[in-house]
Amino acid sequence: MTKGKILIVDDLHPAFKESAIALGYEVNDQPLITRAETLAVIAEYEGIAVRTKFLIDKELLSAGVKLKFVARAGAGLDNIDEAFAKEKNIELLNAPEGNMDAVGEHATGLLLALMNNFRRADIEVRNGVWDREGSRGFELKGKTVGIIGYGFMGKSFAKKLAGFEVNVIAYDKYKTGFTDAYAKEVSMEEIVKQSDVLSLHIPLTSETRQMVDEEYLFHFRKPIFFINTARGEVVNTKAVLNAIAANKILGAGLDVLEVEKFPALGTQNWYQELAKSDKVILTPHVGGWTFDSYRKISEILAEKLRNL
Repeated sequence: MTKGKILIVDDLHPAFKESAIALGYEVNDQPLITRAETLAVIAEYEGIAVRTKFLIDKELLSAGVKLKFVARAGAGLDNIDEAFAKEKNIELLNAPEGNMDAVGEHATGLLLALMNNFRRADIEVRNGVWDREGSRGFELKGKTVGIIGYGFMGKSFAKKLAGFEVNVIAYDKYKTGFTDAYAKEVSMEEIVKQSDVLSLHIPLTSETRQMVDEEYLFHFRKPIFFINTARGEVVNTKAVLNAIAANKILGAGLDVLEVEKFPALGTQNWYQELAKSDKVILTPHVGGWTFDSYRKISEILAEKLRNL
């Protein structure tokens, strides 16, 4: 007798499927299945596993009359209707532990590339320009790095910075008493007052959507380097571009954007300005998506399934 059936609707590392089968589940691995096809069959399953393919919303959760859990192969749960899942007593599993190192390293890489003008210098040399003065950068040592959100991702970034002899301060609205060897807990006022670098590590919620806007950036005392590896919708892109133009932001490393993927991204009224700026480094939402994290996320999800 099986523990139930799990439908995998996305590209997950085989470790999850193999472990689920070993635990006694019947697993249907359908990474190419559509939302419509999922809606048609979800009533047969006790569990569904997804990355980012489509929303696990009220309609889908309602159709899953036998659903006991949703396994999200990633850190956030913003593509799942958490409130309705709770109402239906459906457990939500995610795996921020699996990609926290990837995100911490990616944020560090973006910051170093910005502070040392790697992108501009590389393009210039490839085009026959040897401009040492124009490519001079800044050192991290002695700077104050402000982290917003001190969960798995924020702490991972702080750990990665430990060898750079920086002052790391962190604010988290939902935590207190989290000062540790890597960061000092401070108020948002202190983040705004002290930071030379600002890095976001917060989920997307109704509170955080468009949090970084003109008003928010206006209050920073010093020009900052800005890193976002969290969620694009937390930031108003035009406000960031305006802050770059006003030299309030010295450089921005953006792994996530308000609108992602083409062609939709290319139609945004801020896209051309963003793409042309040599003070911006863009990556396609891959901060937490390494070959290593692909495997680790599935292993951690499988462990959480074991403990259900």
